Amino acid sequence: MNESRTAANPGSDVHVTPEGGGRPRREPLSRERIIRAALRIMDEEGLEAVTMRRVGRDLGVEAMSLYNHVRDKEDILDGISEEVLGDFRMPRADHWVEAARLTAHEFRRMLLAHPNVMRLITEREKPFTNPDSLQIYEYTLGLFRSAGLAPADAARAFHVFGGYILGSVTMELGLMVGGPRDEADAQSHQEMARLVASADLPRLREAMPFLMDCDVEEQFEFGLDLLIEGLRTRAASTSPSSPTR
Repeated sequence: MNESRTAANPGSDVHVTPEGGGRPRREPLSRERIIRAALRIMDEEGLEAVTMRRVGRDLGVEAMSLYNHVRDKEDILDGISEEVLGDFRMPRADHWVEAARLTAHEFRRMLLAHPNVMRLITEREKPFTNPDSLQIYEYTLGLFRSAGLAPADAARAFHVFGGYILGSVTMELGLMVGGPRDEADAQSHQEMARLVASADLPRLREAMPFLMDCDVEEQFEFGLDLLIEGLRTRAASTSPSSPTR
């Protein structure tokens, strides 16, 4: 589909799509379209590729036209994080344990689909402006409260839970020792194994076979099991009369 700006106004924030009869169809810009274009660029080309000029080119308009709908690049980046969080699919489960597990997997899926958004989320300094992007917070805090945690502990659990998932995805994308994805990864792991074997590192040498064979799915579940058991113990010790569902 060819897209071009109107000849009468090349700086217009309306780009034109020719239709079958040759008559152009106007598609006005909107904040939503700008954010989604920027998200697509981030996923395909990386976070550094998201610039006003690059987004404008993707939409077929001059960069200056974007300022009618967004303040600046930082506003676009904030919008990307809100867009991704707003797409979080709330799990359905009868028990808080299953809900916590499904929530963790959904959050992990979301981050793996848009890995660059982790940097935006962790470095964000401005408040959220879209209530839809906060539903994941509301839902997660609610499930911790249903587990029997007091409000303060639910907030602490929220941070621990989110930190675990962010850290797991970060390691999965590049830092994890096991689970080589290609020949280069396998060679790097072999070099590390030789280094460990030649050094005075008995515990690491003992663990190397297990680290090398680490399955990311099993590792993620193992960590979730530890977190959930910890939450269950905390709830039972601080609020024994609180509901555990």
